[in-house]
Amino acid sequence: MIDFSVAICTYNGANRLPNVLYKLQEQIHPETLKWEIIVIDNNSQDNTAQVVQEFQSNWSSSSSLKYFFEPKQGLAYARQSAVEQAKGKFIGFLDDDNIPTANWVASAYAFGCEYPQAGAYNGRIHADFETNPPQNFKNLAIFLAIIDRGKKRHVYERRKRILPPAAGLVVRREAWLEHVPSKLFLVGRINKSMLASEDLEALTYIQNAGWDIWYNPDMLIYHQIPSWRLETNYLVSLVRGIGLAKHHIRMIRLQMWQRPLYIIIYLLNDIRKLIIHWWKFKGNIKNNLIATCEFELLSSTIISPFYLFWIRKNP
Repeated sequence: MIDFSVAICTYNGANRLPNVLYKLQEQIHPETLKWEIIVIDNNSQDNTAQVVQEFQSNWSSSSSLKYFFEPKQGLAYARQSAVEQAKGKFIGFLDDDNIPTANWVASAYAFGCEYPQAGAYNGRIHADFETNPPQNFKNLAIFLAIIDRGKKRHVYERRKRILPPAAGLVVRREAWLEHVPSKLFLVGRINKSMLASEDLEALTYIQNAGWDIWYNPDMLIYHQIPSWRLETNYLVSLVRGIGLAKHHIRMIRLQMWQRPLYIIIYLLNDIRKLIIHWWKFKGNIKNNLIATCEFELLSSTIISPFYLFWIRKNP
């Protein structure tokens, strides 16, 4: 039996993977903990496979290191492959730019054992910026999976409709296999498509099934943010993808009979928010990065139900 699996989903991560694997070799954990590391290569075109093979040949850790290739492009496919290949009771997802602290595995495993109703949980995610972020960037930090919700553990309450990002997320394998569809509608950013929130879709299914989603501050990772991810074009594209996916996430939270009514309620409320936002900045939106991204998020959210209807009709 394996207690804990660390799953690293990567695409063209040959230059980034080593930092993550080195940190995992340095993990501090109980001697009785049986754990593994699996790398899911999501159709990489670089030498990711060779990098993993080199680590395997010189691996010095109590964990095992395994490699799997997932040819279907998209993070949703990679994570599903990870769940199917993992042997652990818990699966901790790390992206290839997520650097865990030395006690991350031990803290994650201990928390899952202490809270048996926790279907998934995440911790603090601090940024490791290549260049200084723009002023007031904290308003956009969540979109780059940067969160710190304090020193106290707490449950993400369903009524607040807030869920953690997948960077550093730990899931109970049982909860995922029983309640998350093997093929999600949202598959992740592919090529030029930035349609996002495949992580929120999976978590929503787990939460809908009655499992708790937790915040555990004892788990800390550092998210490496290169300078290009702070550029206006990238950030606008990022929030646009999140906004366009929002209708789908909203609908799977609701019963079928509720959906027609809430489509109208959400649409009217989103239009109201957009008008208020436009009035607040009075034509100066393009000169303010934060305002530009917020405007893009709101407008994309309004478009979301129509865009997703078109996607379903034109797969």
